Amino acid sequence: MSKTSILHLTYDMRIGGTEMVIKNLIEGSDSDLFDMSIFCIETPIGPWGIEMQNAGLAITATARKPGFDISLIFAIRKHLKVNNIDLLHCHQYSPWVYSVLAAFGTKTNVIFTEHGRFYPDSSNWKRKLINPWLARITKHITAISQATKQALVDFENLPKERIEVIYNGIQPLNVDPVKTLELKQKLKIPDNSLVLGTIARLDPIKNHKMMLDAFLLVLKAHPDALLVIVGDGEEREKINKHIQTLGLEKNVLMPGYDPQPQHYLALMDIFLLSSLSEGTSMTLLEAMSLSKPCVVTDAGGNKEVIADGENGIVTTNDDAIEFSQAILKLVNDKVLLNQYGAASQKRFSRLFDVSVMVKRLTNLYEERQS
Repeated sequence: MSKTSILHLTYDMRIGGTEMVIKNLIEGSDSDLFDMSIFCIETPIGPWGIEMQNAGLAITATARKPGFDISLIFAIRKHLKVNNIDLLHCHQYSPWVYSVLAAFGTKTNVIFTEHGRFYPDSSNWKRKLINPWLARITKHITAISQATKQALVDFENLPKERIEVIYNGIQPLNVDPVKTLELKQKLKIPDNSLVLGTIARLDPIKNHKMMLDAFLLVLKAHPDALLVIVGDGEEREKINKHIQTLGLEKNVLMPGYDPQPQHYLALMDIFLLSSLSEGTSMTLLEAMSLSKPCVVTDAGGNKEVIADGENGIVTTNDDAIEFSQAILKLVNDKVLLNQYGAASQKRFSRLFDVSVMVKRLTNLYEERQS
């Protein structure tokens, strides 16, 4: 039996949630059944792209021109024919548009995965006329959460019955206790300290300001608590100023970006996510894989990842008081804290382990002959 040739079409392979899904999917699939490669429509391809290229994966990249790039359609179409591609799995909306147009009239079937779209399309005619046509000639449409699925229905006018939800999956993290202890000493975290934390890019959408406001309220009951904010981005200066305004300099640590943050997660007693909007947070899944209880806002896919009252607490978006109360509920009840932590790992294994995602997507790949 010949292998199924699958091309993943995406923006690039920088470090991010969509890119992690593609990477995990390729690395977790059966290479005896599937011959996978990547086509990036933007350059540079990014560090994960370079890493995968060095490991022998075929990656093609072309820098699309500003506006709607018709030449990109022909470049993709030529690639499909020359490389005899059976399935074109496109990730995110713009890659989907280019993929359908490039594959139209060829033997290549298209699968579209939306990784998080929560705003209305500005082109009403495209939403009403073009998107339904794109959907009709796409073999499968998947979304990474029920929230993302509903956004595609509401904002992109896609038929609800055509969209299948397949949650993102990741490899469970492994932690070296020695490295965790070394990190704790490096950060000068005292023994028995309450450590709250988050890992996210420093972006307005992550709403670190609300998290800091909530943390100030937590400190009134637990003045020795620490908040570790791992990540970097455009909001760093504003976040630092807000920390100073609140007088939190001694209680907030901002170590910057770390590509392998598992030892920071291992230090945390509770993982926090204060996003205003969210698809499926990779770091939230990573925290669950390490048995961390979580407090999150009800943005996007958060309330699907965290079962409120089972492995964490889901709070109203952008409500510092409610967020702080949720944290204190866990801090003040060690039995509940440990119970939610154990439930996090179980829920992760059942729904969000990479093997679950790979199995469901490869089932779609195997339908290519039908």
